[in-house]
Amino acid sequence: MTEARLQPPEPTQPGRKVLILGINYAPEPIGIGPYTRGLAEGLARRGLTVSVVTAVPYYPQWRVYDGWSGRGLARSREEGVSVLRCPLYVPAQPSGLRRIAHLASFSLTSLAPALARAWRERPDVVVCIAPSLLSVPVAWLASRVAGARLWIHVQDFEVEAAFSTGLLDGGGMAGGLARWLENRLLRLGDRVSTISPQMCARLVAKGVGAERVRELRNWANAPAVDPAGSAAFREEWTLGARKVALYSGNIANKQGIEIVVEAARALARRDDLVFVICGEGPNRERLLALAHGLSNVRFAPIQPAARLGALLALASVHLLPQIAGAADLVLPSKLTNMLESGRPVVATADPGTGLYNEVDGCGLLVPPGDASALAAAIERLVDDPELAARLGESGRDRSRERWREAAIIDRFASELQAVCEPGGRAE
Repeated sequence: MTEARLQPPEPTQPGRKVLILGINYAPEPIGIGPYTRGLAEGLARRGLTVSVVTAVPYYPQWRVYDGWSGRGLARSREEGVSVLRCPLYVPAQPSGLRRIAHLASFSLTSLAPALARAWRERPDVVVCIAPSLLSVPVAWLASRVAGARLWIHVQDFEVEAAFSTGLLDGGGMAGGLARWLENRLLRLGDRVSTISPQMCARLVAKGVGAERVRELRNWANAPAVDPAGSAAFREEWTLGARKVALYSGNIANKQGIEIVVEAARALARRDDLVFVICGEGPNRERLLALAHGLSNVRFAPIQPAARLGALLALASVHLLPQIAGAADLVLPSKLTNMLESGRPVVATADPGTGLYNEVDGCGLLVPPGDASALAAAIERLVDDPELAARLGESGRDRSRERWREAAIIDRFASELQAVCEPGGRAE
């Protein structure tokens, strides 16, 4: 009798090759990097051949990580993915013009490596992760060299976000030119995807054909919530038994995180509540100055991925500020992990925006810029544990319904196959 033998799983898309071009990648712990890495490795596990051209790690500190400076091109093989990292200019204070120079530097240093890989590996699809739109011409050229389809995946609308945050002046000829260029570049894609329904609608409004637009969300990528591990944070940061209003993530213009300090000031009378701001970014020093003298605010650096579950468990309430006008330009990736944690969220967003719709029913929503309303919402949740528990559980249910990693990457793999079929190219 022949002995039965286990067979390896059949690849979902045998033979397909994908080249991903994006400025952010692991080991960056937050923002776009973890999702680009998760996508690349997820596609590789599904049988696709995946190469990545990215930058040396620098985010969210806005400085090149130790050990990566002056190395030129760095090649590695990571979880079945061939990764090539390129040098780039990283400004310590990323103002509008410096940020443009930063993004342009990656486009320049990635051009030759991307074209060489496209020529040598002949991918079926080139995926460009935006930001940065300045990488789209590089990806377009690579797709032409390889005879491949071009897929643009928009994590946020960087031009509109730059206008909203004041990094760039949206008026006049320069603003009009920037909008025209963004719309023109987006229309180069055979497929253009983004992470929320409202952002999909914005793509169509920018002239991308609706038949080419796809919604492909980010996913919850934190380890399981670790209540026991949160005790270590309480000891390290001398929090005692106080309830914690937690902000964790990038500290930059579009977050409008100054409102968190204002809310902390309004609630300074409460000895049972402390605000923890755990993050890095170009506005951190300014925020430290704003919080000077407040004993109910703690600052901490971004935590390693291994401690993220414990950090999520530390929160009594998660804080998700956004400035007015930014709630449909980006859906913050940190929201997925907040909801998965089972803790309620307080977000600043106007009704009808994507952020409002995602949080509604899983937390409390207040108008952007209204520190008094933010303080009142935090106070309501810490004083009503039954409401907090109910909203937190709803958030966990929503995360598992809308943000399951396996289902999202399965769909991406299926859509990559479809775009390769006859008729998949943009006209």
